Order: sequence, then structure tokens, then C-alpha cells
Amino acid sequence: HRPLRRLTVVLVLATLIAAFGSSFQYGYNVSVVNSPSQFMQQFYNTTYMERYHSPMEENVLTLLWSLSVSMFPLGGFFGSLMVAPLVNKFGRKGTLLFNNIFSIVPAIMMGVSEIAKSYEIIIVARFIVGICAGLSSNVVPMYLGEIAPKNLRGALGIVPQLFITVGILCAQVLGIRNILGNSWTLMLGLTGIPAAIQLLLLPFFPESPRYMLIQNGDEKKATKALQRLRGWDDVDSELLEMRQEDQSEKVEGHLSVFSLLSQRSLRWQLISIVVMNMGQQLSGVNAIYYYADSIYGSAGVRESDIQYVTVGTGAVNVFMTITAVGRRLLLLCGFGICCGACVLLTVALNLQVWYRPVSTTNACNLSLCPIPYVVATEMFRQTARPAAFMVAGSVHWLSNFIVGLVFPFLEVSLGPYSFIIFAVICLVTLIYIWLVVPETKKKTFLEVFQMFAKRNKVELNLGDGDLPLKELKESPQDAQKATPF
Repeated sequence: HRPLRRLTVVLVLATLIAAFGSSFQYGYNVSVVNSPSQFMQQFYNTTYMERYHSPMEENVLTLLWSLSVSMFPLGGFFGSLMVAPLVNKFGRKGTLLFNNIFSIVPAIMMGVSEIAKSYEIIIVARFIVGICAGLSSNVVPMYLGEIAPKNLRGALGIVPQLFITVGILCAQVLGIRNILGNSWTLMLGLTGIPAAIQLLLLPFFPESPRYMLIQNGDEKKATKALQRLRGWDDVDSELLEMRQEDQSEKVEGHLSVFSLLSQRSLRWQLISIVVMNMGQQLSGVNAIYYYADSIYGSAGVRESDIQYVTVGTGAVNVFMTITAVGRRLLLLCGFGICCGACVLLTVALNLQVWYRPVSTTNACNLSLCPIPYVVATEMFRQTARPAAFMVAGSVHWLSNFIVGLVFPFLEVSLGPYSFIIFAVICLVTLIYIWLVVPETKKKTFLEVFQMFAKRNKVELNLGDGDLPLKELKESPQDAQKATPF
């Protein structure tokens, strides 16, 4: 028997291309409007003056700018609603290729916005590129989770977050005044380059074998894809596990979101992904990324130094993402550190000590790790996974939108104490994970499903004669004949 724990060239390249073409853009567009915000707001004001021959009022400018920032996560919310129908129709890889439309088109729009003298184009383009991020943030983890062997699922699950943080860092570096900080239209338009690269290269790599076998019923193509990904011909054991999952789901068919909500056997899995995604996005991290310059300015950082402090934050975040490992422990550590970080950030803002916000921002990045999506992949079986990701993504992006839209007004009304709200949310999420979420590392999808059966108060037996799941592993001959109750 060959070891499953093996990274092949095909698996590595498929992972890197999927993550660079999609996750990198997500991170890049989170941070790209922060550094050039001053110049973009000047453009808004100048354009308004030319149109209406009077300066823009301060509250109107604040509203327009918060819309420019928050249209990105709002687009992400609508992108998440498109996940289930697209991945079921086009597959995982096919959806990623289709999704590049929502990157290339807005990249062109943002690139010509200054020539067109229209800030409305920027707001609309931010919404469209948000759709791209909403789709990719759900589909990339789903794709990687399905092409990876179970003992590499967590390791490959880190890759999208790594590319998100690298994208954030690249936007921060390019935003330095001496690089592209003054050329904000070029900065915004660069988001189309990763999409073009993915569009050219990803077609040469396999579709998800699980999708082809379980949802398309094409065992021949699934076997070929699995052989390419694993680097050897003997993939019978993985195909057997997929067939078991397929047989256990045949009575369910493809679950819609509404049918998913009514499934008693998936109740706690669904609650868990909602809590984890809501906690992740309401942890305060996105407020820092969207409005870093404003926050650091409030903390007493000199205006000339803010851009370098922001870049330093991004660099340490990349390092922390690379070194992050685990599932449940990482979730607990991430939310715990972020809770403390928000409290320290509140103190730092009150005392005007700027280095503390930098260090606490770095710590907060742990809660932005990809583990909620990795766990979501493992908590749901094939037919329920698209609908589950649709729910998780909707909560993720709706919470992100709320932070992007509300934080400027929250900062005005509560000042430095606005981060106490985020600290409470992190603490509540941590307690829930401690009490409810199990360790899913190195478990098959069926084993994870069995772990939740007791909490959901359902009987979970497969096959003739009430054959339990754990005996299915020990008796593959019976497993091939098994049918669900």
C-alpha cells in the first residue's frame, strides 16, 4: 500500500493556481483601497465639484467612501448565494474558471474610472469584484478539500489563507507612496492579472474526483483525475470511500438550502459553521484591514509612517499564516488571542501607543485562518456541501459587509471603545467552539458525520443488518453492498 501522505506535482500546482487566481484577489481587494483612500476621496470631491459646482459635504463623502469599501463584501454576499447552483452545474474547477469574469470586467472598470470621471463606476466595480471574492472564498476551499487526501486536507486548507494574506501584503506594499500609492487606478486594475493567469492555466488540471463520481456518476473520469492527483494507479481505497459516501446519500439527492435547514442530522453542523463564520468576520480584523490608516492615525502614528506600519502588519500576518497548523486548537487559540488583542487595542488607542495596535493586529490574524472553511468541508457530505457553503459564505460576507459599512460611524460614536464589541464576539465564539465543535483532523467525511449523530440525536447506521459506520471501514466487501436506511 502506498502512503496517502504525498504531495504530487499535479496536486501542488492545482492548489497554487486555484489559490493564486482566486484567494490572492480576495486579499488584494480587501486592502487595496486603504492606502490610496486619501487620493480616491480627493477624486470623489473633485468630481462632485465639477458636476455640481459646490464641495461635497463631509457626511456625504463618509457615506460614499464607506459604500466604496462595503460594496466589496456586499458583492461577496451575493457571490455566496451563487455558489450552490454554479458548483452543481459547472463543477468546482468550472466555477473557478467562470468566476474570472467577475474579476477581469471590474478590473477594467476601475482602471478607467478616473478617465471617465465617475466614482459610481468604482462603487459598482467593487460590488462585482466582491461577487468574485464571494464565489472564490467558498469554491477554492471546497475544491482543495475534495482533491486532497484526508491527511493533507488541513495543510492544503491553509494555502487559500496564505494567498489571502499575501494579497493583502501586496496591496499594502504597492500602496506605498513611492511605488503606486499615487496611481490608485492602476492599483485597482491590477486585480485582473491573477484572474487572467488562472484562466490560462487551470484548464490543464483535474476537476474534483468526488464531484465527477458522486454528482456526475462518471467513475472513469473520476479515476483518471484521482490517479493524476495521487501520482499512482492504485486509487481503489479512495474510490471505495467515495462510493460509500455516494451510497449513503442516494436517498437524499442534492440538498437545497431550505432542505438543509430542515435536516435534523445536520442541525449542529449548520449552527457551527454559522457561528464560526460570523465570529470570524465580526472579530474586528476586517475593520483594521479596511480602515488601517485611520486607526493607526488615531493611535498616534505619524502620517508619514502609517504606510510602513501597515506593510509591517501584513508581513507578520503572512508569517503567522505559514506557521499556523491544526483545526480545533487553532480556532480556540485564534479567537482567544483575538479577544485579548481587541482589549489591548482599546487600551493602546486610549494611551496613544502605536506599536501595540500593530502587534495586536498581527495576533488577530489567527482568527482569519482558513479553518472555518476546512471544517465546513469536513462536516458536510457531498450532496449537502454546496448548500452548506452557500449558507456559510452568506453569513461570512454579510457580517463582513456590516463591519465595512458600520465601522466608520462606530469609530465616531464610540472611539477606541468600538473594539470592545469585537472582543465580546470573539469570546462568545470561543466558548461555543470549546463546547460544541469536535476535532475533525484526519477523519473521513462519513466519520465526521457519525461524530455529530449523537449531538443531533439521530441514529446513524448503514447497510443491511444495521451495520454501523465504524464496521464499514473494517469490512469493505459489505460496504460495497451497503444502502442507507
